[in-house]
Parts: sequence; structure tokens; C-alpha cells
Amino acid sequence: MKLLSPLARRRLENFRSNKRGYISFWLLVATVLISIFTPLIANDRPIIMSFNNKIYFPVVQNLPETHFGGDFETTADYRDPYVRDLIHAKGWMIWPVMRYSYDTINYNLPQPAPSPPSQENWLGTDDQGRDVLARLIYGVRISLAFAFILTTLSSMIGIAAGAIQGFFGGMIDLIFQRFMEIWSGMPVLYLLIIMASVIAPGFWSLLALLMLFSWMALVGVVRAEFLRVRNFDYVRAARALGTRNITIMWRHILPNALVATISLLPFITSGAITTLTSLDFLGFGLPPGSPSLGELLSQGKANLQAPWLGLTAFFSLAFLLSILTFVGEAVRDAFDPRKVG
Repeated sequence: MKLLSPLARRRLENFRSNKRGYISFWLLVATVLISIFTPLIANDRPIIMSFNNKIYFPVVQNLPETHFGGDFETTADYRDPYVRDLIHAKGWMIWPVMRYSYDTINYNLPQPAPSPPSQENWLGTDDQGRDVLARLIYGVRISLAFAFILTTLSSMIGIAAGAIQGFFGGMIDLIFQRFMEIWSGMPVLYLLIIMASVIAPGFWSLLALLMLFSWMALVGVVRAEFLRVRNFDYVRAARALGTRNITIMWRHILPNALVATISLLPFITSGAITTLTSLDFLGFGLPPGSPSLGELLSQGKANLQAPWLGLTAFFSLAFLLSILTFVGEAVRDAFDPRKVG
């Protein structure tokens, strides 16, 4: 705390005073940590194992079944009782909490898939016999990674574009504004449909296409701040001293613009999650078989007799969007000049 300036300390206190946002922040941190260590929580491979007095890490290693004395050259299926017996005869295995990955099929269901929640599958299985909880954890991981990367890259582009518009003004600002008016009118959904018919949409291709349009979210806020500050006395003094434009923009004006920008980032992140979920629900998102909240919603819609599918997707999506919104509100209050004073 002593390393922080008085202004930063007051902002931190204001953030903590918003109990709903503060609790949501730690819930978000916990969700991110679970997402990072998802392969160690839900996986159909052991985390660590010993065989013939040698240590292996099947989570990151592909070992053939013949390595353990089996018959096939393919990667060992550690859930197969035959393979397990071979390994236990000469070693041991430490499994994750859940012995299912996002694409692991449970062939020993008590009834046809989708099966209801049970001791083996805590949230049931989908219509292909895959564990819903495992797919949910991996789906949240992909959604958060997609949203954070998209938010970061689009914010960098948006801040740079808004800074150039606001600082230089004139014809540069006018041309940029006309370009944004035309660009914002592009039909994003139609472009996604066209892309899906030409190439198989994937994580990075979706990210690149959505980034072409999502960068405009912060341009207006940054542009307005640069237009307001560029004629302040300290900026004119820096110009008179011969300071380069890029230095003035980076050191003197950008910190003021970041206050409003940071407040909007959680809302942009939640919008990115909603966009990816919508595309997956419509079938224009990630490749078939990928774990995603939108695909889980689609399965819930197609299997009304299995309400656990739709309810799981709904409550998980509501949880994610709620904590992001509450964190955004807390950050907004923390940077509110009326409260920081």
C-alpha cells in the first residue's frame, strides 16, 4: 500500500467499498485460475504416473499402449481397465478430480444419452455421451481466453485510433469519422456466414474477423478525452519545449483517457463472451465438437427432455456476465472523480 500514490489508494478503497464488485472480482479471479488449470482438473489422462520406476506426465506426453505392454501403437486409453491393470502391475497413477476431458465419451451410461446427473457425471452427459461439467469447464476456458484476447487487441487498436483522431483533429479526424461510419455499417453476421462457407471457422479466424469491428468501441471515449485535453496549458507548454507529439500523447494525455477506458473494459469483455456464445449457438462459431457455452445452449434447445443441458449453460453464462458487469461497476466507481476527489 505504501508504494501506491494517495490517488491510487483512494481508488482502491473505493473499489473495495463496492462489496458486490469486490466479491465478484475474486470470483472472477477464481474462475480464471480454474480455467488456466483446467487440464489438471478435468482430463481423461493421469496427471502423473510411475511405470517401471520411471515418472511420466501423460497430461503433456503421448505414450503408446505398447509402452505399457499392450497391443496397439496408438495413444494409450488410460480409462481402459486393461491398460489400467497393466500400469498398476508395475506402477501407479494420480488422476485429476474429474476423469473426463471435453471430448471423452462415457460408454457405460445407465441409460441412453443424454443421461441425467449422477455420481459419475455430476451434471449429466450431452447427446453424445460426453460429460457436461468437463465441457462446461473447457467452454468457460475458451470463452474467457477469446474475450480477454479480443478485448486486449481491440482496445489497443481503438485507443490508438481515438488518440490520433483527438490529438490531430482537422481533416484526419473528419476522414476517420467518415470511415468509421461506413465501417460500422458492415454486416458482421453476413461476413461470418460467408467466411464459414469458404473456410472452416476456428478460434483465431473468428478472433481476427471480430477484431476488425470491435476496436471501435473505445474510439469515441478516447477521442473525446484527447480533444478536451490537447489544448490544456501543460500540453501547449510541452509543445513549446519541442516535445514530440508521440511523447505528449503517451505521457501527458493518454493517462487521463485511460480512466474512462479501464472502466469500459469489463463490459467489452462480457460483450465478447456473448458474441462468441451467439455465434456458436447459431453454428457459425468454433468447429463442431469444440466445447463452448453456445454449443451447450444449442444442445439444450435440441434436447428439451434433458433440462440440465440448457440450465447448465444458462446459469454459467449468467454467472460469467454478472460478475464481469459487477466488476465493471466497481471499477467505474473507483475511477469516478466525484468519489475520488
